[in-house]
Amino acid sequence: MLLDEAIDALAIRPDGRYVDGTFGRGGHSRAILARLGPTGRLLAIDRDPQAIAVGSAWRDPRFAIEHARFSELDAVLDAHGFDRIDGVLLDLGVSSPQLDDPARGFSFREDGPLDMRMDPTHGFSAREWLLRATEDDIAKVVKDYGEERFAVQIAKAIVARRGQAGEQALRTTGELAALVAAVVRRRGRAEPGKDPATRTFQALRIHVNQELEELAVVLGKAVARLAPGGRLVVISFHSLEDRMVKQFIAHEAGRDAARDPVTGAPRHDVVPRLRAIARVLPGAARPKGRTRPANPRERSAVMRVAERT
Repeated sequence: MLLDEAIDALAIRPDGRYVDGTFGRGGHSRAILARLGPTGRLLAIDRDPQAIAVGSAWRDPRFAIEHARFSELDAVLDAHGFDRIDGVLLDLGVSSPQLDDPARGFSFREDGPLDMRMDPTHGFSAREWLLRATEDDIAKVVKDYGEERFAVQIAKAIVARRGQAGEQALRTTGELAALVAAVVRRRGRAEPGKDPATRTFQALRIHVNQELEELAVVLGKAVARLAPGGRLVVISFHSLEDRMVKQFIAHEAGRDAARDPVTGAPRHDVVPRLRAIARVLPGAARPKGRTRPANPRERSAVMRVAERT
């Protein structure tokens, strides 16, 4: 996603050390390696075993990949002898291969098991959580993470389905999508051009994978390990993610620093750790001559770039 723009934003040095915190199928990693020299190093991280299988087949002495959450950045860096790094790239959210595989349970467009875990070997699936969560907890997740205005009604419908079908309830993505769509359409408020289940599926995925908690941890760890001049590049697809990144960069750039009571300038004993470099929106990121994104997901992408002071 935003391949050329993200690689340019990293300002890659041929002898630098870089981290691709979301390997996926290796698009960004491949482009980073193309700009590294013989002494450069790239360390990739991913939670998805399928992504790890792809990266493990690569044969490049400058490259290594680890099966881990990106919140485990410190441990992964230490294991590979990386003290300071020159850049970190995070391409947040679900990857296209995950969305395209019905067996992973991320998409409502094709029926599949209601799973949604980025790492199917750990944690609880979306179905497991929905079968045991309270109505209030379901409504809160759907409202807070999906920004769904019918969260309460959707939660009531889910709990009602549990009461009717018991352990047989909510086995597939299609069943949940149809249930949510019925609630939204009953209210007569479906958004034009958007499936009624979109916000609910997004909310459940974020919750199941603890995506916002993971992001909060990795941002702090990344900045602590960046060398002076090193770049932090984050691509977000959700307003909650982007808001968190925006606020983190602003805080680390000194927005919240104590001010001189007379001049209003930041106190000299407070040294910001980051300098905001850029915010790239989909339209501005399109290569010259391209009228719309090549990948539909790119339409909602926001890339933020900051540099370690």
